[in-house]
Amino acid sequence: MTTARAASELELSPIVAGMWRITGWNLSVQERVRWIEQALELGITSFDHADIYGDYSAEALFGEALHAAPGLRGRMQLVSKCGIRLCSTQRTYRVNHYDTAATYVRTQVEQSLRNLHTEQLELVLIHRPDYLMDAAALAETFATLTREGKVAHWGVSNHSTSQFALLHQHHALATNQLELSPLQMDALDDGTLDQAQQLGLRPMIWSPLAGGRLFSDEDEQAVRVRAEMETVAARLGISLTTLAFAWVLRHPSRPYPITGTRRVEGLREAVAALDVSLDAEDWYAIWTASKGHGVP
Repeated sequence: MTTARAASELELSPIVAGMWRITGWNLSVQERVRWIEQALELGITSFDHADIYGDYSAEALFGEALHAAPGLRGRMQLVSKCGIRLCSTQRTYRVNHYDTAATYVRTQVEQSLRNLHTEQLELVLIHRPDYLMDAAALAETFATLTREGKVAHWGVSNHSTSQFALLHQHHALATNQLELSPLQMDALDDGTLDQAQQLGLRPMIWSPLAGGRLFSDEDEQAVRVRAEMETVAARLGISLTTLAFAWVLRHPSRPYPITGTRRVEGLREAVAALDVSLDAEDWYAIWTASKGHGVP
Protein backbone atom coordinates (compact mmCIF):
# COMPACT_ATOMS: atom_id res chain seq x y z
CA MET A 1 0.00 0.00 0.00
CA THR A 2 1.24 3.48 -0.83
CA THR A 3 0.54 6.55 1.23
CA ALA A 4 0.48 10.26 0.55
CA ARG A 5 1.41 13.04 2.89
CA ALA A 6 -1.23 13.47 5.57
CA ALA A 7 -4.44 14.54 3.91
CA SER A 8 -5.14 16.86 6.83
CA GLU A 9 -2.33 19.10 5.59
CA LEU A 10 -4.51 20.27 2.72
CA GLU A 11 -6.00 23.68 3.40
CA LEU A 12 -8.19 25.53 0.96
CA SER A 13 -9.87 28.89 1.37
CA PRO A 14 -13.29 28.68 3.07
CA ILE A 15 -14.92 29.64 -0.23
CA VAL A 16 -13.44 28.23 -3.45
CA ALA A 17 -13.71 29.91 -6.85
CA GLY A 18 -14.90 27.57 -9.60
CA MET A 19 -13.53 28.11 -13.10
CA TRP A 20 -15.98 25.99 -15.08
CA ARG A 21 -17.54 28.96 -16.91
CA ILE A 22 -14.48 31.17 -17.42
CA THR A 23 -14.51 30.63 -21.18
CA GLY A 24 -17.89 32.36 -21.33
CA TRP A 25 -16.81 35.38 -19.32
CA ASN A 26 -15.11 37.01 -22.33
CA LEU A 27 -12.49 38.77 -20.21
CA SER A 28 -9.20 40.06 -21.52
CA VAL A 29 -5.99 38.83 -19.91
CA GLN A 30 -5.74 41.96 -17.78
CA GLU A 31 -9.41 41.68 -16.80
CA ARG A 32 -8.76 38.09 -15.74
CA VAL A 33 -5.78 39.26 -13.69
CA ARG A 34 -7.94 41.87 -11.98
CA TRP A 35 -10.71 39.34 -11.31
CA ILE A 36 -8.21 37.01 -9.64
CA GLU A 37 -6.83 39.90 -7.58
CA GLN A 38 -10.33 40.81 -6.40
CA ALA A 39 -11.05 37.21 -5.43
CA LEU A 40 -7.80 37.08 -3.45
CA GLU A 41 -8.68 40.36 -1.74
CA LEU A 42 -11.90 38.71 -0.53
CA GLY A 43 -9.95 35.78 0.92
CA ILE A 44 -10.79 33.40 -1.92
CA THR A 45 -7.39 31.84 -2.56
CA SER A 46 -8.39 28.43 -3.98
CA PHE A 47 -9.37 28.02 -7.64
CA ASP A 48 -11.13 24.90 -8.91
CA HIS A 49 -10.39 23.73 -12.47
CA ALA A 50 -10.76 20.61 -14.59
CA ASP A 51 -8.94 19.59 -17.74
CA ILE A 52 -12.23 19.35 -19.69
CA TYR A 53 -13.72 22.70 -18.63
CA GLY A 54 -14.45 25.07 -21.49
CA ASP A 55 -13.83 22.45 -24.16
CA TYR A 56 -10.36 21.83 -22.69
CA SER A 57 -9.53 25.55 -22.82
CA ALA A 58 -10.50 27.02 -19.41
CA GLU A 59 -7.23 26.23 -17.65
CA ALA A 60 -5.20 27.97 -20.35
CA LEU A 61 -7.25 31.17 -19.96
CA PHE A 62 -6.54 31.20 -16.23
CA GLY A 63 -2.91 30.32 -16.91
CA GLU A 64 -2.52 33.29 -19.25
CA ALA A 65 -3.44 35.54 -16.34
CA LEU A 66 -0.90 33.84 -14.08
CA HIS A 67 1.74 34.17 -16.78
CA ALA A 68 0.96 37.89 -17.12
CA ALA A 69 1.10 38.42 -13.34
CA PRO A 70 3.37 35.67 -11.96
CA GLY A 71 3.27 37.10 -8.45
CA LEU A 72 -0.29 35.82 -8.09
CA ARG A 73 0.67 32.15 -8.11
CA GLY A 74 2.24 32.16 -4.65
CA ARG A 75 -0.97 33.54 -3.14
CA MET A 76 -3.29 30.72 -4.24
CA GLN A 77 -4.03 27.02 -4.31
CA LEU A 78 -4.75 25.40 -7.67
CA VAL A 79 -7.14 22.46 -7.91
CA SER A 80 -7.76 20.46 -11.06
CA LYS A 81 -9.51 17.27 -12.13
CA CYS A 82 -8.92 14.60 -14.74
CA GLY A 83 -10.17 11.18 -15.76
CA ILE A 84 -12.91 12.04 -18.29
CA ARG A 85 -12.29 11.62 -22.00
CA LEU A 86 -14.82 14.08 -23.40
CA CYS A 87 -15.81 14.29 -27.04
CA SER A 88 -15.27 17.89 -28.14
CA THR A 89 -13.81 20.08 -30.83
CA GLN A 90 -10.44 19.24 -29.26
CA ARG A 91 -10.85 15.48 -28.82
CA THR A 92 -12.53 12.84 -30.98
CA TYR A 93 -13.72 9.65 -29.28
CA ARG A 94 -16.39 7.13 -30.25
CA VAL A 95 -18.13 7.82 -26.91
CA ASN A 96 -17.45 9.87 -23.80
CA HIS A 97 -15.71 7.62 -21.31
CA TYR A 98 -13.56 7.52 -18.20
CA ASP A 99 -9.84 6.75 -18.04
CA THR A 100 -7.73 6.43 -14.90
CA ALA A 101 -4.86 4.55 -16.51
CA ALA A 102 -1.42 5.78 -15.50
CA THR A 103 -0.52 7.16 -18.91
CA TYR A 104 -3.69 9.21 -19.24
CA VAL A 105 -3.63 10.62 -15.70
CA ARG A 106 0.01 11.62 -16.12
CA THR A 107 -0.65 13.18 -19.52
CA GLN A 108 -3.54 15.26 -18.21
CA VAL A 109 -1.75 16.37 -15.04
CA GLU A 110 1.27 17.48 -17.04
CA GLN A 111 -1.00 19.31 -19.51
CA SER A 112 -2.71 21.10 -16.61
CA LEU A 113 0.68 22.15 -15.27
CA ARG A 114 1.56 23.63 -18.67
CA ASN A 115 -1.83 25.29 -19.06
CA LEU A 116 -1.63 26.90 -15.64
CA HIS A 117 2.05 27.87 -15.90
CA THR A 118 2.91 26.17 -12.65
CA GLU A 119 5.23 23.42 -11.44
CA GLN A 120 2.83 21.88 -8.93
CA LEU A 121 -0.89 21.54 -8.36
CA GLU A 122 -2.02 21.67 -4.75
CA LEU A 123 -4.81 19.17 -5.41
CA VAL A 124 -5.88 16.88 -8.26
CA LEU A 125 -9.18 15.01 -8.25
CA ILE A 126 -10.38 12.04 -10.24
CA HIS A 127 -13.38 13.73 -11.80
CA ARG A 128 -15.85 10.82 -11.93
CA PRO A 129 -15.77 7.18 -10.77
CA ASP A 130 -14.10 4.98 -13.38
CA TYR A 131 -15.72 1.54 -13.39
CA LEU A 132 -12.47 0.14 -14.81
CA MET A 133 -10.27 1.77 -12.17
CA ASP A 134 -7.47 -0.39 -10.83
CA ALA A 135 -7.16 1.18 -7.39
CA ALA A 136 -3.67 -0.14 -6.64
CA ALA A 137 -2.33 0.97 -10.01
CA LEU A 138 -3.93 4.41 -9.73
CA ALA A 139 -2.46 4.80 -6.25
CA GLU A 140 0.98 4.09 -7.71
CA THR A 141 0.39 6.82 -10.27
CA PHE A 142 -0.56 9.20 -7.46
CA ALA A 143 2.56 8.30 -5.50
CA THR A 144 4.85 8.73 -8.49
CA LEU A 145 3.50 12.14 -9.46
CA THR A 146 3.68 13.22 -5.82
CA ARG A 147 7.33 12.12 -5.56
CA GLU A 148 8.05 14.10 -8.71
CA GLY A 149 6.62 17.20 -7.04
CA LYS A 150 3.85 17.65 -9.59
CA VAL A 151 0.87 17.12 -7.26
CA ALA A 152 0.74 17.80 -3.52
CA HIS A 153 -2.59 16.12 -2.70
CA TRP A 154 -5.06 13.80 -4.36
CA GLY A 155 -8.80 13.40 -4.05
CA VAL A 156 -11.90 12.42 -5.97
CA SER A 157 -15.13 13.98 -7.16
CA ASN A 158 -18.62 12.46 -7.26
CA HIS A 159 -17.47 9.16 -5.71
CA SER A 160 -19.69 6.96 -3.56
CA THR A 161 -18.57 5.87 -0.11
CA SER A 162 -17.39 2.47 -1.36
CA GLN A 163 -15.56 3.98 -4.33
CA PHE A 164 -13.87 6.47 -2.04
CA ALA A 165 -12.92 3.79 0.48
CA LEU A 166 -11.45 1.53 -2.19
CA LEU A 167 -9.01 4.14 -3.42
CA HIS A 168 -8.39 5.66 0.01
CA GLN A 169 -7.10 2.33 1.36
CA HIS A 170 -4.35 2.41 -1.26
CA HIS A 171 -3.51 6.12 -1.14
CA ALA A 172 -4.68 8.74 1.36
CA LEU A 173 -7.22 11.02 -0.29
CA ALA A 174 -7.77 14.60 0.79
CA THR A 175 -11.38 15.22 -0.23
CA ASN A 176 -14.46 14.15 -2.16
CA GLN A 177 -16.06 16.91 -4.22
CA LEU A 178 -19.85 16.47 -4.05
CA GLU A 179 -23.02 18.21 -5.13
CA LEU A 180 -25.07 19.78 -2.32
CA SER A 181 -27.61 22.58 -2.30
CA PRO A 182 -31.08 23.31 -0.91
CA LEU A 183 -32.41 21.72 -4.12
CA GLN A 184 -30.05 18.72 -4.26
CA MET A 185 -29.60 16.93 -0.95
CA ASP A 186 -28.56 13.39 -1.90
CA ALA A 187 -25.20 13.78 -0.14
CA LEU A 188 -27.04 14.15 3.18
CA ASP A 189 -28.43 10.62 2.87
CA ASP A 190 -26.03 8.62 0.70
CA GLY A 191 -23.29 8.42 3.34
CA THR A 192 -20.69 10.56 1.57
CA LEU A 193 -20.84 13.43 4.05
CA ASP A 194 -20.95 10.94 6.94
CA GLN A 195 -17.79 9.36 5.56
CA ALA A 196 -16.12 12.76 5.34
CA GLN A 197 -16.80 13.35 9.03
CA GLN A 198 -15.71 9.84 9.94
CA LEU A 199 -12.35 10.34 8.22
CA GLY A 200 -11.93 13.98 9.20
CA LEU A 201 -11.66 15.03 5.54
CA ARG A 202 -13.44 18.21 4.50
CA PRO A 203 -15.57 17.76 1.36
CA MET A 204 -15.69 20.24 -1.48
CA ILE A 205 -19.20 21.21 -2.60
CA TRP A 206 -20.13 21.97 -6.17
CA SER A 207 -23.26 23.80 -7.33
CA PRO A 208 -24.37 25.18 -3.93
CA LEU A 209 -26.82 27.41 -5.83
CA ALA A 210 -28.13 24.42 -7.82
CA GLY A 211 -26.68 25.88 -10.98
CA GLY A 212 -28.78 29.02 -10.50
CA ARG A 213 -32.04 27.05 -10.28
CA LEU A 214 -32.62 28.47 -6.81
CA PHE A 215 -33.35 31.83 -8.41
CA SER A 216 -35.09 30.89 -11.64
CA ASP A 217 -36.81 27.51 -11.63
CA GLU A 218 -40.58 27.47 -11.31
CA ASP A 219 -41.13 23.82 -10.42
CA GLU A 220 -42.89 23.09 -7.15
CA GLN A 221 -39.74 22.28 -5.19
CA ALA A 222 -37.89 25.40 -6.30
CA VAL A 223 -40.86 27.64 -5.57
CA ARG A 224 -41.25 26.19 -2.06
CA VAL A 225 -37.55 26.49 -1.29
CA ARG A 226 -37.24 30.00 -2.66
CA ALA A 227 -40.22 31.21 -0.63
CA GLU A 228 -38.84 29.75 2.59
CA MET A 229 -35.34 31.04 1.92
CA GLU A 230 -36.59 34.53 1.09
CA THR A 231 -38.37 34.62 4.46
CA VAL A 232 -35.27 33.51 6.35
CA ALA A 233 -32.94 35.76 4.36
CA ALA A 234 -35.14 38.81 4.99
CA ARG A 235 -35.18 38.12 8.72
CA LEU A 236 -31.38 37.72 8.81
CA GLY A 237 -30.79 40.69 6.52
CA ILE A 238 -28.79 38.72 3.96
CA SER A 239 -29.15 37.79 0.29
CA LEU A 240 -30.52 34.52 -1.01
CA THR A 241 -27.02 33.65 -2.28
CA THR A 242 -25.48 34.25 1.13
CA LEU A 243 -28.16 32.11 2.78
CA ALA A 244 -27.59 29.24 0.33
CA PHE A 245 -23.87 29.22 1.11
CA ALA A 246 -24.59 29.50 4.85
CA TRP A 247 -26.94 26.50 4.57
CA VAL A 248 -24.15 24.40 3.03
CA LEU A 249 -21.53 25.69 5.48
CA ARG A 250 -23.75 24.75 8.43
CA HIS A 251 -22.99 21.05 7.86
CA PRO A 252 -20.54 19.66 10.46
CA SER A 253 -18.30 18.10 7.80
CA ARG A 254 -16.92 21.66 7.38
CA PRO A 255 -17.34 21.76 3.61
CA TYR A 256 -15.58 24.00 1.11
CA PRO A 257 -18.36 25.38 -1.14
CA ILE A 258 -17.44 26.39 -4.68
CA THR A 259 -18.84 29.52 -6.30
CA GLY A 260 -18.95 29.67 -10.09
CA THR A 261 -19.72 33.33 -10.64
CA ARG A 262 -17.66 35.95 -12.45
CA ARG A 263 -19.51 38.71 -10.56
CA VAL A 264 -17.34 40.10 -7.80
CA GLU A 265 -20.51 40.94 -5.90
CA GLY A 266 -21.45 37.27 -6.15
CA LEU A 267 -18.08 36.33 -4.66
CA ARG A 268 -18.68 38.86 -1.90
CA GLU A 269 -22.12 37.38 -1.15
CA ALA A 270 -20.59 33.89 -0.88
CA VAL A 271 -17.87 35.08 1.49
CA ALA A 272 -20.49 36.88 3.61
CA ALA A 273 -21.92 33.47 4.51
CA LEU A 274 -18.87 32.85 6.68
CA ASP A 275 -20.29 35.37 9.14
CA VAL A 276 -23.79 33.85 9.25
CA SER A 277 -24.74 31.58 12.14
CA LEU A 278 -27.69 29.59 10.81
CA ASP A 279 -29.57 27.85 13.57
CA ALA A 280 -30.87 24.30 13.26
CA GLU A 281 -34.52 25.35 12.96
CA ASP A 282 -33.83 27.59 9.96
CA TRP A 283 -31.63 24.90 8.39
CA TYR A 284 -34.39 22.31 8.78
CA ALA A 285 -37.05 24.75 7.56
CA ILE A 286 -35.16 24.91 4.26
CA TRP A 287 -34.71 21.11 4.28
CA THR A 288 -38.46 20.70 4.85
CA ALA A 289 -39.31 23.07 2.00
CA SER A 290 -37.02 21.14 -0.31
CA LYS A 291 -38.38 17.71 0.65
CA GLY A 292 -41.99 18.81 0.70
CA HIS A 293 -42.56 17.14 4.07
CA GLY A 294 -41.37 17.41 7.64
CA VAL A 295 -38.74 15.27 9.28
CA PRO A 296 -39.79 11.64 9.96
